[in-house]
Amino acid sequence: MSRTISASRVATLLGPLSADERPLYLELAESLRLLIGEGRIPVATRLPSERELMAALGVSRTTVTRAYAELRDREYAESRRGSGTVTRLPLRAQSVTDRVFAPWSTDPDVVDLNCAAPSAPAGVAAAYEAAVAELPPYLSSHGYYPAGLGRLREALAQTYVERGLPTTPDQIMVTSGALAAASVVAQAMTAPGDRVVVEDPVYPNATQALSHRSARLVPAPVDPDGWDLSATAEIVRQAAPRLAYLIPDFQNPTGLVMSDEQRAEYAAALRRARVTAVVDEAHQALALDGQEMPAPFATHSPGAITIGSASKQFWGGLRLGWLRVPEEMMPTLLQARMSLDLGAPLLEQLALVHLVENRHDVWAANRERLARQRDVLLDALTTELPEWSFNRPAGGLAVWCRLPQPRASALVAEAERLGVIAAAGRVFAVEGGLEHYVRLPWTRPGEQLELAVTRLAQAWALSSTRAGAAVRTGSDRLTVA
Repeated sequence: MSRTISASRVATLLGPLSADERPLYLELAESLRLLIGEGRIPVATRLPSERELMAALGVSRTTVTRAYAELRDREYAESRRGSGTVTRLPLRAQSVTDRVFAPWSTDPDVVDLNCAAPSAPAGVAAAYEAAVAELPPYLSSHGYYPAGLGRLREALAQTYVERGLPTTPDQIMVTSGALAAASVVAQAMTAPGDRVVVEDPVYPNATQALSHRSARLVPAPVDPDGWDLSATAEIVRQAAPRLAYLIPDFQNPTGLVMSDEQRAEYAAALRRARVTAVVDEAHQALALDGQEMPAPFATHSPGAITIGSASKQFWGGLRLGWLRVPEEMMPTLLQARMSLDLGAPLLEQLALVHLVENRHDVWAANRERLARQRDVLLDALTTELPEWSFNRPAGGLAVWCRLPQPRASALVAEAERLGVIAAAGRVFAVEGGLEHYVRLPWTRPGEQLELAVTRLAQAWALSSTRAGAAVRTGSDRLTVA
C-alpha cells in the first residue's frame, strides 16, 4: 500500500511558483522532480489527485495533468491502478547502493548502521543543477584550481568569520574530501617515525590518513564523560609529537563537545610543547538542539590547522573538504597537495558554493530531520535495551553505547546474521579493546532505526548464550564512515 501526501503539504513544499519563462507545467514538474529526488516527497508516495493539487496551487487542471505526465515520462512517477500517480526514482535502489561498506550482504532488507552519513538534504539537487548552468565559462580554462575555486574559498572563509574567527580566502584550501585534507597535512607536516597524538577512541579513517607517512600514533584518552586533559597534556609533554589530532565538536564516536574552557586549556598545553593542532570540524554544523556552539578551537590556537567537510553537513556524495590554515603555512601545504592531486572537481565546487551560501536554510531542514531520527533511535534503545547506557548526544550523527558486558564483537556478529550492520568499539580503538561499546548512527529513516534496534535486542540476547565463545565478526571487513 502506497503512503499518501496531502495537496496542502505538497503546496507548502513547493512554495510559490516563480512564473519564469518556462511553461508553468514544466516548472511544476521540475519542482516536484527535485522534491522526489531529494526525498522530501518519499518514493512510493501517492501524489494528490489532479483536482486536489489544482485547488491547492491555484493553477489549471491542465497544468497539473501535464506536470504529472512529465514526471511519468522522466520516470519520477508512475500510474498505478487504484492508486493514481505514485512517486518513484529512475534507478532501482540496488543500482545506486555501493556495497563497499557491507560487501558480503546483498539483502535489501539489511539496515546499515555502520555508515554515519545521511541521505542528501533538501537543496543538494538544486545546487548541482545551478552548478551545471554555471560551468560553461570555466570550460575554456584548464580547470585546475589547486587551492580551490576562488568563489568557494571566499564563501568558506566567510563561514569562519561568522563564527568569530577572522579568515581570508588565502587561508582556505579546497580538497577532495576531509580525508584528503588530512593526507595533505600528513604529507606536509610529518616524516617517517614522527609522533602524532590522537584521541582514543577516534575516527579510524582519519588516523589512517594521518599515519600514511609512517607516523606513529600516540593515543590520548577520551572518557565517556569527556576529555582527560591533564593526562593528555602529560602525554603531549612526554611524546613530543609533531601534530595532535582532535575532534572537539561532537567527537566521533563519543558525540562529546569540548567546552571553551577545555579548548583554551588544551591549546595552552599544545603551545607549551610546540605542537600543531589538527582540528577536525566535520560535525561542527550538526548541533541538533538549537544550542550555541563553542568558539572554534583555532580561536585559542592561532597556529591550528582546521579540517572541514561537505560530506557530513551536506551530503556524502559531495566529495569535498577543506583546510583553514595560517597564511604562512599555505605554500608548504600547496606543495604537498600537488604531490597528491591537482585540485578538486570543479562541478562539485560550484555546487558547494550554492550550498554554503544557502547553508542556514539547508542546515535548518537537515538538523530537524536528524533530530527526529536521533530521538527515534534513542527512544527505541531505551525501550528495547534498557540495560545499555549512553549519554544523549546534542548533535552529530551517532550515539556511543556502553554494553553491560564486553561483548561488542559477538553482538555485531549476531546482528549481521539478523540483518543489521554495526561497528564494534574496537574499530575506533587506537590500540584495541573497547569491547564494551558500539557506535550507532541515526542516519537512516525512523522506521529502519526502530527495526534495527529490535534486531539488535535479539542479537544481544543471542550473544548472551555464546558469551564464552570466540566469535569472528564481520567488522574486520567494514569500512567505517
